[in-house]
Amino acid sequence: MTSGRDLMRWVWRGYLSRHKGKVLAAVFLMSLEGAMLGLLSWLIQPMFDRVFVAGDRGAVVWVSAAVAGVFLIRALSGFGHRVLMAVVGRNVAAHLQRDLVGHMLRLDSAFFHTHAPGLLIERIRGDTVVASTVWKTVFGAAGRDLVSLLSLLAVALSVDWLWTLIAVAGAPLLMAPMAWLQRQVRRTTSTARTAAADLATRLDETFHGIDTIKLAGIEAHDHARFSGALDRFVNAEIRTEAGQAAIPALIDVVAAIGFFGVLTYGGYEIIAGEKSVGQFMSFFTAIALVFEPLRRIGNVSGAWQVAAASLERLHAVSLERPTILSPDAPEPVPAGGDVVFEGVHFAYGSDPVLNGLTFTARAGETTAIVGPSGAGKSTVFALIARLIEPQAGRIAIGGTGVDRMELSALRGALSVVRQETALFDDSLRDNILLGRDVPQAKLEAALADAHVTEFAAALPQGLDSPAGTRGTNLSGGQRQRVAIARALLRDTPILLLDEATSALDAQSETQVQAALDRLARGRTTLVIAHRLATIRNADRILVMDRGRVIEEGRHDELLARGGAYARLYRLQFSDQDS
Repeated sequence: MTSGRDLMRWVWRGYLSRHKGKVLAAVFLMSLEGAMLGLLSWLIQPMFDRVFVAGDRGAVVWVSAAVAGVFLIRALSGFGHRVLMAVVGRNVAAHLQRDLVGHMLRLDSAFFHTHAPGLLIERIRGDTVVASTVWKTVFGAAGRDLVSLLSLLAVALSVDWLWTLIAVAGAPLLMAPMAWLQRQVRRTTSTARTAAADLATRLDETFHGIDTIKLAGIEAHDHARFSGALDRFVNAEIRTEAGQAAIPALIDVVAAIGFFGVLTYGGYEIIAGEKSVGQFMSFFTAIALVFEPLRRIGNVSGAWQVAAASLERLHAVSLERPTILSPDAPEPVPAGGDVVFEGVHFAYGSDPVLNGLTFTARAGETTAIVGPSGAGKSTVFALIARLIEPQAGRIAIGGTGVDRMELSALRGALSVVRQETALFDDSLRDNILLGRDVPQAKLEAALADAHVTEFAAALPQGLDSPAGTRGTNLSGGQRQRVAIARALLRDTPILLLDEATSALDAQSETQVQAALDRLARGRTTLVIAHRLATIRNADRILVMDRGRVIEEGRHDELLARGGAYARLYRLQFSDQDS
């Protein structure tokens, strides 16, 4: 667990110090507002003794004006510091969110495999907001409430030091239970934030899997899963709120003890004529008002523990570091060349995927990779792009190890079309260009080659039509054509095609395959294929099984051998014939 001091130092240096001027101005205005409580309680004595009891007409105007002035200053200073702290809080939240997303985008893909989307969304949205709003409470306690407390105690002491001692005699009783409550609040808050992340994950799964839920008829089951996550979140929130509420409740218990002692002892002194009514009312007002800032100061500890739980989670993410990095002195990516795997081993945890994989995909040729599910085909693409790292072996392009290349340059040399195309909730045009500035003629040629033009023209806004969340406004085949258009526009020396035409109908598949064949000329192309008919013309076919190549050759050669490829081919086409 990171200490509160370290968390505060991290936030101050990284975020709050940028707004130091506004924070100092807000603390000054808070202090001014807090001092007005002491002045108000001091004015109670002349109000009673000189105006109400003695009937001094000359004192009426200045006492009334002074009281009005107190409330006017409180109004202006209160408005000022609230606006300033709102500006600081919102900006700190925005900076935290911006930095957190930027940092996460630099982390390895493995980080996102072990952290659910709902958990990350909750950290970016929920934790940053909680962490940024606590400073209004913290600085309010340091400025307004502390000054209020000191000024009110000063007034009380000026009336009678013994009365003041009696009023606060129960305060030491708070120390042990408040320390215990603070630990409880931080613990339950951490549980609540985890439960909130689980809740967000459940909602994400529900809304993105709505068709599966409906087709399987599991609405009640999914609702029960959500209800269970919601119950855990609510229970954790209630425990946190209860812990926070207990802190000011303890202060009220001490206030009750103090008021009982003061009213009893002071009442006898007033009856005996040793103190005036104005003195008692001034003291009573000061002590009555003392417990309000004291209660807020007590709330600070609970609010800080809530924020500390969120800050700790944010800080933990900020400490995550990518393990796949560019070398200190990167070598240039060759404009062309063979893609070579030499004795590559890779495992996800304890599950081996590649076992000494060795092959060469020659420059300018199309190399197809086939094999049963789980053979390691998709892992090959992830390793080439350095989304993951092998545990052993070497991967090279044009004789240069991919681990010796600058990451962005390596990935900039690759065009990838996956079986499942990732689209964003932007226009069709934005999904194809992905932020690049492309000449209109080149864009139109890519759209035509990928057969996007024919369906885009039928959309209400053409290329400017929204693709929908995850491309839901498009069919599977349309989404794949968008991905192919992206690859055509990138015009890179290496193509990685993972079932690039799997979602197309027979006519579109023939047309798009022709476009891909044109694109592949003179480039190093690797194709993962399940439908063997699409790779008949490949220059080399690699048959993988259990993480290694067991056969390689051209289509006709492999069929003639009667081995694993021939069996796959017969099985596939016998299924189609039946």
